[in-house]
Amino acid sequence: MASSTNVGESAQGRIGGVDSPNPALVRPRRGRRSWHSGIGTIPFLVYLGLFLVVPAISVVVTAFQNGAGTFTVSNFIEAVHGVYLKSFINSIQLSFAAGVVATVVGVLAALAVCASSNRIVKALVSSGSAVFANTGGVPLAFSFIATVGNFGVITKLLTDAGFNPYDHGFSLYSVLGLTIVYQYFLIPLMVLIMIPPIEALRKEWVDASSSLGATRAQFWRWVGIPLLAPPILAAFIVLFTDAFAAYATAEALTSGTIALVPIQRGALISGNVLAGQTNLGEALGAGMIAIVLVAGFLYAYVQRKASKWLR
Repeated sequence: MASSTNVGESAQGRIGGVDSPNPALVRPRRGRRSWHSGIGTIPFLVYLGLFLVVPAISVVVTAFQNGAGTFTVSNFIEAVHGVYLKSFINSIQLSFAAGVVATVVGVLAALAVCASSNRIVKALVSSGSAVFANTGGVPLAFSFIATVGNFGVITKLLTDAGFNPYDHGFSLYSVLGLTIVYQYFLIPLMVLIMIPPIEALRKEWVDASSSLGATRAQFWRWVGIPLLAPPILAAFIVLFTDAFAAYATAEALTSGTIALVPIQRGALISGNVLAGQTNLGEALGAGMIAIVLVAGFLYAYVQRKASKWLR
């Protein structure tokens, strides 16, 4: 009986001819591994807390105070009336229009890049998009003023050719002009975001649809576009928030003549409009934080849905 018991224990200790460890002798190390794997995120979390969470909390707290430091909601009431409400509407409309244009052009550009078999072209487009996506502010505004401004190079060439765009309703210093200028950094950002999901489309899916008699257009109609729709929507949300929070480019280009939330908040914080309106400016900032948070939650939800087929 003892020998049969030992044989049974020996058989239980072997699975498929390979010795398996005794569960009683194996110590769980999950907690230690998770602690070691998470220690590398501590510097990032500290940086995130100091430069994002703490300032955001400070903005929200100050928005609920008046000049004397007492609690009030009058700042938010004023922030949703008059020119400040108009600034929110203009910012949302501008960000939506700029995001839609950049989404369409960026997706087409990313498709063209992924369809190319030239690695040099892909490397150049990726590196160039990374540079252009982080280019903005005052230098970008001045470059467009020197190019397509009232007396810009291209404007002068068109005027000499008998067509002055400013005589036909176009103005660089308008919402339309800002929409065009924003494409300089939004389209490259869209290309960077969309290249990975487009490359994740497996060639086997194209071959399978072709073997079943589907055309290339039918593949994109029933397979490609439905699979890319969640990443495209998530990328659009990123572009929307990027355009919504842009400040330096719009300020340098329009000199504050267009009512946009970042410009209005900057003017109130610096005291260029009315002294002692810092709390109102913080209320505008809190409104921007709320809109960005909503967009962030939507992005996280869509991205989670999109990541299922990328695994």
